[in-house]
Amino acid sequence: MFRSPRDYEVFISITREALLKYRLDIHAYALMPNHVHFLTTAVASDSIALVMQAMGRRYVPYFNRRYQRTGGLFEGRYRSFVVDDERYWMTCMRYIELNPVRAGLVVTPDAYQWTSYCAHAMGAPDPLVTDHPLYLRLAHTPGERFRSWQSFCAQGIPETELSKFRRQEGSERGQTRV
Repeated sequence: MFRSPRDYEVFISITREALLKYRLDIHAYALMPNHVHFLTTAVASDSIALVMQAMGRRYVPYFNRRYQRTGGLFEGRYRSFVVDDERYWMTCMRYIELNPVRAGLVVTPDAYQWTSYCAHAMGAPDPLVTDHPLYLRLAHTPGERFRSWQSFCAQGIPETELSKFRRQEGSERGQTRV
């Protein structure tokens, strides 16, 4: 899905436009070389589907032109599931932001620029991120919140939680994951 920094930048730009148009908030994300993860809140029932369609209609032709290829880029339809438990929501956010570390792309999450980790752990501006109320409740001040998020992520994810994610997300490669 992404072969160069420019690909990530174009994808972010296209995604940002679609988020604004179709009223979808992204609270956490990871753009991996062969898939993406989003933790979102939709304003309308069709917001996620409309954003995914808009991204595909614009990003796939860009990618195909750039790399002189044809055909689809995504393997199958995106998958989504509802997160309705506060503790699990925070665990999902951590799971997403630590994905590049688990994949062996970096040693620490702050070393990978294509996730929302630096926005949550250091306050770096991010055009895709809308802070979720659960994240904001971590602490009263931004500095305390950043330290709290860093500490939470440093704990890692217990194997029982990883197994739960893997069952939900499946093992297929190259699919867009929401």
